[in-house]
Amino acid sequence: MHRSVAFIVLGYPRSSETFIAEDIFGLEQRGLDIRIFTLYGQRDQKIQVIHRKIRAPVSMLPERLRDQPTRVLRALIRRITTRSFFETLWIWLTDFAGDPNLDHFRRFGQALVLANELPNEVGHLHAHFLHTPATVTRLAAHLTRLPWSCSAHATDIWTQSSRQISAKLNELEWLVTCTAAGAQHLKEIAADPTKISLAYHGIDLHRFAKPPERQQSRDGRDPQQPVRILSVGRAVEKKGFDVLLTALASLPVDIRWTWTHIGAGKLLPSLRQKANELEINSNVKWLGERNQEEVMAQYRSSDLFVLPCRIARNGDRDGLPNVLLEAQSQCLACLSTTISAIPELIEDGVTGILVAPGNWKDLANAMAGLIRDPALRQRLGEAGRQRVTERFGIQSGLAELAWRFSLPASRKTVIGALEQEV
Repeated sequence: MHRSVAFIVLGYPRSSETFIAEDIFGLEQRGLDIRIFTLYGQRDQKIQVIHRKIRAPVSMLPERLRDQPTRVLRALIRRITTRSFFETLWIWLTDFAGDPNLDHFRRFGQALVLANELPNEVGHLHAHFLHTPATVTRLAAHLTRLPWSCSAHATDIWTQSSRQISAKLNELEWLVTCTAAGAQHLKEIAADPTKISLAYHGIDLHRFAKPPERQQSRDGRDPQQPVRILSVGRAVEKKGFDVLLTALASLPVDIRWTWTHIGAGKLLPSLRQKANELEINSNVKWLGERNQEEVMAQYRSSDLFVLPCRIARNGDRDGLPNVLLEAQSQCLACLSTTISAIPELIEDGVTGILVAPGNWKDLANAMAGLIRDPALRQRLGEAGRQRVTERFGIQSGLAELAWRFSLPASRKTVIGALEQEV
């Protein structure tokens, strides 16, 4: 079993990354001593319940080196006399030559501080995300001679070059990723594909318990009872919310609907403007960030969940959005796209509906069909809940991580707990 493990993350806590918090909490419950190091200082306004359960201390690395020069200089002085420093510097120079970006200086400084401030009891480093956190973790691992591993997700897999990914995969001990599509892509790059394994994040089926029974009845005909459409996700390009707005505006005029969006994001102003230009503002509610209890209430009071994911222009895409798991756990019919790993969860026409990404006409047609057919929504919602229960409980993914971290609970033991939970 490892001693303490340092988890290196982009930011903490983040309401859009509760899957990381679930991993940390689940591993703590299994006896792993975790220390969290974050690369960025910002905190989300809404702190989720899961974050309050975590005991791990959090240390913030210098987000900008110039803001904490004494801290960086102290780390440099301590490390510059070691052989590992010059070996790490050579690796850093090689990376810089391949991608001459000034951000490399910040990552080297953060790695120095991380290596200098690691508690003595830490015996392993673990990065969440294969891009920036893994870059810093890799350098810190060379400086400290500690082994390291990684949890890869989505953006980090699809927005890096094969060269960048390969360099990290060659050096880490093991990597887990949360989709079969992502695992296959990384195995094709890795010199040793056995390092890569699949571990779905899953959700806590106790926390996302089956909702009270309710019969779907709204069909869009009654102006006093419009069909309630819900989306949860950051306002970023890959979520496709601009496509959704166009689709909503093109719905037949005899269909009565409302759309609620939950989430923050840099594209919120432009999405609001687009809704205004499409003259659908009166049907739209922008709730911003909300805590998990408020999101749960929205799942349970809505009729249809829509997440029109697509590939962004820089190649970024979703893996398997947790909000789809959450929505389906609440028997809410889901409409999404065939991007990435979403078909690993949603079987088109059986546990939800899938359309091609970026196609607002197909999206509008699918929405209209689901709005007008409450019995179909009911069937899809119940089948979606069954799918999540059978395949996407949190315990199976935690079993893989527990085994990787050499925790006492074996895969068999933890999967047995999952069967009891279900």
